[in-house]
Amino acid sequence: MYKIAVIPGDGTGPEVMREGLKVLDAAAGKTGIKCEKIMYDVGGERYKRTGEVLPDSVLDELRTTDAIYLGAVGHPDVRPGILEKGLLLKLRFSLEQYINLRPVKLYPGVWTPVKDKGPEDIDFVFVRENNEGLYVGEGEFINKGTPQEIALQVSRNTRKGVDRCLRYAFEYTKKRNKQNKLTLVGKTNVLTYAFDLWERAFNEMAKEYPTVKTDYAHVDATCMWMIKNPEWFDVLVTDNMFGDILTDLGAMVQGGMGIAAGGNINPEGVSMFEPIGGSAPKYTGKNVINPLAAICAGSMLLEELGEHEAADLIEKAVMDVTATKLKSLSAGKMGYSTSEVGDLVVEALDKV
Repeated sequence: MYKIAVIPGDGTGPEVMREGLKVLDAAAGKTGIKCEKIMYDVGGERYKRTGEVLPDSVLDELRTTDAIYLGAVGHPDVRPGILEKGLLLKLRFSLEQYINLRPVKLYPGVWTPVKDKGPEDIDFVFVRENNEGLYVGEGEFINKGTPQEIALQVSRNTRKGVDRCLRYAFEYTKKRNKQNKLTLVGKTNVLTYAFDLWERAFNEMAKEYPTVKTDYAHVDATCMWMIKNPEWFDVLVTDNMFGDILTDLGAMVQGGMGIAAGGNINPEGVSMFEPIGGSAPKYTGKNVINPLAAICAGSMLLEELGEHEAADLIEKAVMDVTATKLKSLSAGKMGYSTSEVGDLVVEALDKV
């Protein structure tokens, strides 16, 4: 029996989570998994009512669960930054979800803006450090509001944090067993402190993994090659900020936010899984938003719990639907409603 915390969140979050849970339940039923789902009312509406974003009492409860399934964060009536820092970053930091895992995989039938590339070319994974870097919020203003104003933002990288991220990336590359290639993405020619640490740690750890091929790429070159030669990549590891930017580019490479899912991983604790497209408030309540990213996040959740059969069933069912049913991944253009897409994936589970 797995205890799954469900945070539907804001905007279209509850709609995509409804379909994600529908598919998760169907896959669990086919494979004999039992899940207790606990719903949590945290997000924009709660903040508007109570002024609370993520109370410590809720955080303590979340620590006792096996995984967190998140719909979306972002409310048009709440100032940007409040929910992102008070909910997303608080969860990632408090629960030490120090890995952000982002598969970039083009499914059959899905259009990509990358010309002449298909599913056989676009299948790689980002391992992003998730607890350090610029996102620790360390910095200061000097002479704020004057012509002499200075704003400092510190990228804090510790050897412990870098090592544990790299260790996860090397182990993941071995487990994935595709090209067995791990690429460190950085900017060693300019960021000569932070990425000196990353590069030294990477090269030292590589000696422990003789079967893993390693290479290095500057972040700007990586952006170009993701478009020109995505087939070059297998697993990429990078810091928090570069990872944040590159994974959004990756979402476009794989066809759009409607299919992009991610995991915030604590390999020794509670991990959280979510569609990365945000709350899309303009589509709220219209039953037109694409739920596939949320459904894929459910597959990742099961994979992290060790339920590989159920996770694989969901991914294959999604691939069947993208290959044979959907006209587009865009909201309102799929040829089906949000709930109908969920039903299609459930139906496809029986075929795969």
